[in-house]
Amino acid sequence: MAAPRLYSTEALRRLIEDAPAAADGYCLIPLYRDADPSLTPQQWQRLTAVARQTGAMMVYSDFRTSADPACIERCIPCQEGAIRDDFDFGPAALVSVEAAREAIARMPADLEYGAFYALRLALSRRSRILHIPEPLLTAIDRPAANEQGERHFDYVDPRNRAVQIEMERIATDHLKQIGAWLSPRSAQPDFGGVFPVEASVIIPVRNRVATVCDAIRSALSQQTQLPFNVIVVDNHSTDGTTEAIASLAATDTRLIHLIPESTTLGIGGCWNLALGHEQCGRFAVQLDSDDLYSSPLTLQSVIDCFLREQCAMVVGSYSLTDFDLNPIPPGVIDHREWTDANGHNNLLRVNGLGAPRAFLTSVARQMPMPDVSYGEDYAMGLQISRTYRIGRIFDVLYLCRRWHGNSDSQLSRDKANIFNSYKDSLRTWEIMTRQRAGKSHNF
Repeated sequence: MAAPRLYSTEALRRLIEDAPAAADGYCLIPLYRDADPSLTPQQWQRLTAVARQTGAMMVYSDFRTSADPACIERCIPCQEGAIRDDFDFGPAALVSVEAAREAIARMPADLEYGAFYALRLALSRRSRILHIPEPLLTAIDRPAANEQGERHFDYVDPRNRAVQIEMERIATDHLKQIGAWLSPRSAQPDFGGVFPVEASVIIPVRNRVATVCDAIRSALSQQTQLPFNVIVVDNHSTDGTTEAIASLAATDTRLIHLIPESTTLGIGGCWNLALGHEQCGRFAVQLDSDDLYSSPLTLQSVIDCFLREQCAMVVGSYSLTDFDLNPIPPGVIDHREWTDANGHNNLLRVNGLGAPRAFLTSVARQMPMPDVSYGEDYAMGLQISRTYRIGRIFDVLYLCRRWHGNSDSQLSRDKANIFNSYKDSLRTWEIMTRQRAGKSHNF
């Protein structure tokens, strides 16, 4: 799968204007950089027939690659909540020339990167964008796995900051037009209540014997002004992880080793178990079993942010490393696309928040995470951002190891589709909730 192609307003206008004889009223917009797609007259007929019959102003399809024509690369349906700017429509999308010209005439003339993004959002406001689950296009080869992994972080790469500012501007306008935009959040959460400790580091784990002890030691080494503990939810490990945790717990009473009664919990279910435990502190701070805090001061920095900003959630910044903690591209992931004024809206455009993530326990207990193992924290972030401020720390607090054992390492296209479809569902429900609340009409 080639890298996405970026379009300026002028470049997109020229492409639409130059469509040969309006091509039966439709135009094919290439979407992969340096990878113009190919299709037969019969495939073109199929694409345009579906568009005409349904009245859709934009359609796209599954595709094949030149390297392996026998293999079909599947795309996913474009839900209402699929407003992330990296949505993969495949190598090209078919659009109505008339509708595209009208949309381009209304969009800002100064867009340098996001004109296609603005176009497809505009078309989605007029009619449903249709996915045809048939291989009607052929594209060039997909990139190497390491290139795919680096592009996973394109939207937080500092080199792409200008792109992201423009994409946020487009997404915010779209949310306003569909009645899902929210004014800045200012509700004050309740910091009261009695808790056994000030903070708990939460580590869900299953079969991570190679890394879990490093993570636990990193958590236990934190230096704080008030007491904290570490709650490890061991999800029925079978590789020696359980024994390794028990050995550490025998030497430090701050380490609480939980094994769920249920054998079917996802990561979200493990988090809910920890959040509801009687030993959970006022603040619950994430640490994945693969990863480490960047210094002994990480936990105190998070606590200070909660108290200083009176927010219900805090998110830090992290650095990508290999298994041996050597920095790897693109390096620091700080999510500087987040702003107090618009972060809660822009969160609907991007696919993540950052790390470490931390929650005010009293708030988190009121909105349990979905019991899944991908996107559970994103779901929590969307809910919290609807009402409360989310505090941000742009200093590196966390070292995120990327290695073959990660659950999201070198995802296959099918697995990435499953994950992206789920997050698109979360965004769809959140948009519906915000529209129903009627809070978006104060802009």
